[in-house]
Amino acid sequence: MKNLVICSNCDVDDKMITDLESGEIICSQCGTVAMDGIEEIGKEWSTDKNSGIDRSRVGAPYSLAMHDMNLSTVIGRTNRDSSGQLIGTNMQNKINRLRTLSARTEFHDSTYKNYRTAFMFLNTLRDKLNLPDSIVERTAYTYRKFQEKGLIRGRTIQAVLAACLYLTCREMAISRSLDEIQEASNVRRKLLGKTYRELVRSMQRTVPQLDFFQCVEKIGNKAQMEERVIRQSLRMMQAALDMGISAGKDPMGLAASTLYVTNKMHGRKMKLSDMAKAAGVTEVTIRNRSNDLRKKMNLTF
Repeated sequence: MKNLVICSNCDVDDKMITDLESGEIICSQCGTVAMDGIEEIGKEWSTDKNSGIDRSRVGAPYSLAMHDMNLSTVIGRTNRDSSGQLIGTNMQNKINRLRTLSARTEFHDSTYKNYRTAFMFLNTLRDKLNLPDSIVERTAYTYRKFQEKGLIRGRTIQAVLAACLYLTCREMAISRSLDEIQEASNVRRKLLGKTYRELVRSMQRTVPQLDFFQCVEKIGNKAQMEERVIRQSLRMMQAALDMGISAGKDPMGLAASTLYVTNKMHGRKMKLSDMAKAAGVTEVTIRNRSNDLRKKMNLTF
């Protein structure tokens, strides 16, 4: 049977390879991707009858970021059995009663309502900050642990969840600042910082230091600076770390200062206000850090 997918570059159809993992059809001769996003029509799991393990399943996958972890059972409202036949009147009354009891159990449980509100808010933050699933699941795990210890009482759900998200980003080296999470969550920065410190202290978590190099790359990309300027700024940041200039300094402020100094050394004109906006710090901070770098590293620009 002739292949219906033809390479647009080689104009051949007998050199196409299907990559099931990436969902792409690729030309083996020139490497052109002829089609992507294809569907896998095979079985999700294969049952190994020899080992006696049946890995077949239905429904959504297990997720900590759902209030019921996607493990609850919902009684449908079609009032039909598996074969499509209508259920008798007596059985319908029993099913309606079970459906009512199930709804009462869910909506009258305070923990259920807490998780439902919190994880709906977490999904909103995921869309606003473009967070990967690993960050969302880890944040939900931390929030559940905080809830199990009974430490949420007296605090708002939004503040605690935003603090859990910031803690997760710090632990997994994701470049998301406290100001970004504060803006996305609409929680006051002072309250968010206080909740975060209480969360770290009560959970006894060790938080790694912010990566200065990630801050340089993040600000440089946001300000649309040249790649050579970013690379030289990374080398300047390494020298500043070796000299101990970074001690007690805000990572975003120091990273913005290295980019600003490097940009000036290359003769590029950039407003201090634009750099401060890209880094989320004040112009005074960048000016002071730039003066420190110039004096301690003997720079001229």
